[in-house]
Amino acid sequence: MNAKFDGLPGGLRRAVWALGLAFVILGLLTGPARAEPPRPPILDKVGLDQKLDAQVPLDLVFRDEIWRSVSLRDYLTDGKPVILTLNYYNCKNTCSVVLDDLVQKLGTISFNIGEQYNIVSVSINPRETPQDAARTKSAFEHRYPRPGVDTYWHFLTGDQAAIEELADSVGFRYAYDETAGEYVHPDVVLLLTPDGRVSKYLFAPNYSGQDLRLGLIDSSQGQIGTLVDKVLLFCYQYDPTIGKYSLAILNTVRIGSLIAFVLLAGFMIVMFRRDARKPSPGV
Repeated sequence: MNAKFDGLPGGLRRAVWALGLAFVILGLLTGPARAEPPRPPILDKVGLDQKLDAQVPLDLVFRDEIWRSVSLRDYLTDGKPVILTLNYYNCKNTCSVVLDDLVQKLGTISFNIGEQYNIVSVSINPRETPQDAARTKSAFEHRYPRPGVDTYWHFLTGDQAAIEELADSVGFRYAYDETAGEYVHPDVVLLLTPDGRVSKYLFAPNYSGQDLRLGLIDSSQGQIGTLVDKVLLFCYQYDPTIGKYSLAILNTVRIGSLIAFVLLAGFMIVMFRRDARKPSPGV
């Protein structure tokens, strides 16, 4: 034992040695501090700048899955909201996940494609062709649980300038990773009003079927949905920071108070009428 500790009482010596051993073990367990891996520079170019109420450029020209030249305006002529996705068809990462998730959530709501909404998917890869779009459309015709994909879900391709202008108009920032040979982009579903303005951003896959339904009702400017839906929309408020609908407590209290007032008023009217029918004393 070290001579410096020989003069210490036995109990104190053991405490000192125990403390020293604890520091040694702690050092072995933690090791040298490790620096966080550097953030890939490409991610600085990728993100989402929400531009709620921004007008999408409707005269941009793309090609549909059967090689026709079309504009975005062609899909905004029937007064319905549009679900817009920006992805690409030969993506090996999250694009198919986002679209599969969209289909799954559309299957949980009563609205039907072509009746209450249309869908437009635009490839962000200018090298993709209508043949790629047609192949992807065929796959989703079998995944969507109801008819209508063949007519009301449009898969478009276009040149770099048109893609970039559309992406910029909705704040969708993406980049091509030369090393991986893939595009890096946000996973988001956008909802457009019938006149082509950005209404909602739903962050995939974290939104729910109810978020999608309420978002479509909101985006339709009152053209779709029942009275119950509109009451729900009053009770839930869209939060752009999370891309979801949250319960609006104040509005819910107002609705509850109104219902309580109506019930109380109804009860009082019934009681007054009952009293009025009773014969007067002595009659």
